[in-house]
Amino acid sequence: MSLKHRLFHRKDFSPLIQRELVHRPEAAGVLLYSDQQQRFALIEQFRVGAVNDPVSAWQLEIIAGVLDGDESPESCIRRESLEESGCEITELKHLFSFYPSAGACSEFFHLYVAEVQLPEHGGVFGMPDEGENIQLHLFDYSQLEALFQNGRLRNAPVIMALQWLAQHIQQR
Repeated sequence: MSLKHRLFHRKDFSPLIQRELVHRPEAAGVLLYSDQQQRFALIEQFRVGAVNDPVSAWQLEIIAGVLDGDESPESCIRRESLEESGCEITELKHLFSFYPSAGACSEFFHLYVAEVQLPEHGGVFGMPDEGENIQLHLFDYSQLEALFQNGRLRNAPVIMALQWLAQHIQQR
């Protein structure tokens, strides 16, 4: 796209500049956790954007999805949680809303956490007709530090959510 923007502390505009912009709809994600069980859930799925990642194209993530039409972030998260983990969410806590990559993408992301009753074991979830093949992983709170250190956390929403969880655990 070609555009001009207002300059800091001035009334005039920049010269005409060229920028690439990827238009994406709003999205929302949620970290599921249980203080009672001392566990949290992450999902793992293949991500085309990470196809050349030296660690793995299968990324550990929080549950997330794109808002459908005029769907609210909360409604999206409840739907995605059932599809990707089988977990039903009753209460949500909003952490942040942000642009994950504002230098080139219009996506606006809403990040939440939800305390839920986690299943005893992980499993495979997702919508096969949408090409989804999602592995649900359950982690003990004691594994949190190792996850930060082992290089498997490679996207901002999961890192932000787990940093919140680490603070939450310390403040309990």
